[in-house]
Parts: sequence; structure tokens; C-alpha cells
Amino acid sequence: MSEAWRQIGEARAGGLLLIADHASNHVPEDIDLGIEPALLSNHIAIDIGVAEVAARLVEAGAADAAILGGVSRLVVDCNREEDAPGVLPIASDGHVVPGNALDDDAREARLARFFRPYHDHIAATIEARRPAMILSLHSFTPSLAAHPDQARPWHVGVLYNEDDRLAGAAIAALEAEGMAVGDQQPYSGKLLNATMNRHAEANNIPYVGIEMRQDMVGDAAGQALFAERLSRMCSKVALNLP
Repeated sequence: MSEAWRQIGEARAGGLLLIADHASNHVPEDIDLGIEPALLSNHIAIDIGVAEVAARLVEAGAADAAILGGVSRLVVDCNREEDAPGVLPIASDGHVVPGNALDDDAREARLARFFRPYHDHIAATIEARRPAMILSLHSFTPSLAAHPDQARPWHVGVLYNEDDRLAGAAIAALEAEGMAVGDQQPYSGKLLNATMNRHAEANNIPYVGIEMRQDMVGDAAGQALFAERLSRMCSKVALNLP
């Protein structure tokens, strides 16, 4: 366990590893982002519902282990390349984050404290107990304050980049659950896939990225229902593993 990551369950070689970059809204006491505290419960700070759904999937045995980011995406966005400007976001959905306007030394210290230990732990876990499949779990807001004209009608999105071996089966399984499924929506895995590019595609491990709509996983009942749906999806997708 580390301030950079939290793990639920024990990884198993040949099993399913769940990775959730944005599962926490924690901001260490010695970091001042310069934002209103209420924003830490907002989608700009955390993928709402992800930690709870991840825990349910591990508890149900659908995933062997879940590695969760230990700090808010406003402290460091681990689903970015290390040299990407957005790794320490200075603004998000219309909200300025003045505490992230750092000089080079402070930026390096932030990355060394959180970003690298998180990814190092994922890499070490995969090397020691290579999973048969990785599930990347995120959630998205139904509407962006900065772009209220952009409708997001999907219940769930399926993301992937070059490796689409499991995407079709995942989409079919989720549609069978009666959900409106966005293929590469509301984001494109071709563009926002840094963690899976690094740990799944680079290691030739089949994976699927899931984006849950946040208003569907905002309470315990919704989280339980979504976990059940994802558990069934994982069982079906596993049949397509090479």
C-alpha cells in the first residue's frame, strides 16, 4: 500500500486485473490545489463510483485484484503520458487549478511522488503475475459544464486503441444488458489510453476500457447493478481470450 496507489485483492497469474487511474479524490494535506473543497466531489477530481464498483467486482470474484490510483486526478492524472501538459492539470471543465502551476523542480517532485510509484506498482504486478486480461475502469459525467451543448446519451463507453481483440465482445455483452453503448465514446481510446498503452498494449495483454456514466453509479444501488453487469460482461469477454 502506498499514498500513490491502493490495491484490493491479490493479483493472480492468468487472472483478471482491474486498473482504475482516477478512483480517488484524495489530496494530501501538504498540497494546496487552490480550489474550493466542494470541487473534490466533482467529476473533475474523481471518477465517481469507480472505487465502489471495483471493490464489488473483486468481492464477487469477477476480478482478482484492483489497483486504484491513490490521489485525485487533479493532483496528478495518471492516465496521461508523463510529459503531457495535462498530467498536472492547470484547468478542468472550466475550473482553474492554480496550485498546479509548478516550476520544473516541483513538477518533477510531484511525478516522482505519485505518478511513477503508481505505474511502477502496476508494472511490477504484471511482471510477477501476468494477467490474462486487464479491465480499465473509468466513469464520465453526463454533461460538461464547459460544453452543455454536447449530449452524452450513452450509459457506458468501450475504449481501446490498437488492440481491439476484446472490444467487440464487450460491446455485445453490454448491449445485451439493455444499455446504450458508446463505441469509443465519450472519449476515443485512440487518444486517451495512456495507461492501457503502457501496461496492456505494450505487453500484448488483451484489455478493455470501460467508461460508466456517473449518474448510474452515484449510489450503492447503481454501483451494485453496474458491477453485476460488468461481471457478466467479463465472463463473456473471457471466452474471446486468445
